[in-house]
Amino acid sequence: MDKLKEKFAQKALPLADEIKTLIKEHGNIVLGSYTLEQVYHGMKGMIGMVTETSKLDPEEGIRFRGYSIPELRLKLPRGAGGENLPEGIFYLLLTGELPTEDDAREVSNAWARRSHVPKHVFDMLDSLPMATHPMTQFSLAILAMQTESNFAAAYRKGINKKQYWDPMFEDVMNCIARLPRIAAYIYRRTYKNGVHIEPNPKLDWGANFAHMLGFEDEGMHALMRLYLTIHVDHEGGNVSAHTTHLVGSALSDAYYSLSAGMNGLAGPLHGLANQEVVRWIYDLRQFYGDKMPSKEDIAEYVEKTLAEGRVVPGYGHAVLRKTDPRYIAQMEFAQTHLADDELFKIVQMLYEVVPEILKSTGKIKNPWPNVDAHSGVLLIHYGLTEYDFYTVLFGVSRAIGVLTSLLWDRALGSPIERPGSVTSDWMKAQVEKAKTTA
Repeated sequence: MDKLKEKFAQKALPLADEIKTLIKEHGNIVLGSYTLEQVYHGMKGMIGMVTETSKLDPEEGIRFRGYSIPELRLKLPRGAGGENLPEGIFYLLLTGELPTEDDAREVSNAWARRSHVPKHVFDMLDSLPMATHPMTQFSLAILAMQTESNFAAAYRKGINKKQYWDPMFEDVMNCIARLPRIAAYIYRRTYKNGVHIEPNPKLDWGANFAHMLGFEDEGMHALMRLYLTIHVDHEGGNVSAHTTHLVGSALSDAYYSLSAGMNGLAGPLHGLANQEVVRWIYDLRQFYGDKMPSKEDIAEYVEKTLAEGRVVPGYGHAVLRKTDPRYIAQMEFAQTHLADDELFKIVQMLYEVVPEILKSTGKIKNPWPNVDAHSGVLLIHYGLTEYDFYTVLFGVSRAIGVLTSLLWDRALGSPIERPGSVTSDWMKAQVEKAKTTA
């Protein structure tokens, strides 16, 4: 057993026993109540699952194993260009401990060794129409790798359920290792005439991804490390994380589960929002004759968008009630590396204009920008202009968080997820019952 796998076992297996005792001795503790509105409105705020890796606070933003993004930007190992290594955040999510530089390097080397993608995955991608959306290709490629699942093979042979985590560990490591190669292949196939770039084993995971996409600028390598680090996880209730957890709860392997999660990420209310932001900014510029808009122009266009019954993409969040710390991290990167970029200046003006307009409607609980409001502009600056591909980048990063959580699910013996459901007639009957009681 390698060191990282042994470390995970030392952390996860005792916790599984602790949780069993917790349920046995305190399973009847009431955690809270919920309302009819919450049931109809997507179960927002209802506690219905446990995710060990991260927790989203409405005021502070996301915390990974208790650490905020500003804290982790100081504490995690860094690559060239000063940005944190995604390998470090993976180690933290997996073990609950801050990694050393050697720990991060060990993860990087392990992923490099496991990064070989079976030929049939590329053959499958090449059989698709060229116009196939990159996220469709990405989901299909993950599903095609299911032929390599260690967990599925072990389950078929009759593995003891207490050992489910072991082959799942192998699947999680293999899958994450291969995703940059798959994503880069999709990018080069779709936008660069199928001229592919071989991996560079001397580079870390994020920088090698940028290299395979075709970007050798150190600034882009640093941006890729930042992007892949801050998008990894957002507690368990978001669509991609919850879907991965839900499908995995049926003992589907990592490939089935992640492919399903990526289908959720592809929705315009989730990961697809980053490309919608770029489209909206381009439409704004075109509306004003491609000149640099003023704050007054932006305010007018925002009002126009709202009047048409549309949302301002990149603003608002189901949980957060302040500016997303992931937005702040990207803004700080932009201020350092591309302060004079025209699109960045527009994003800055949007930050000054949009919240006040949204507040004035009296309908918006969170008028502040989220992570999607910034990421596309940074990528465009370095030449990655094909915004239909942006959600694939999000998916490569998000896989780290959702697959780590899936591994913890198997180590802790999490059961199949099966919430109850009711009809609207049942709801109406409860309303009448409440009236009678009152």
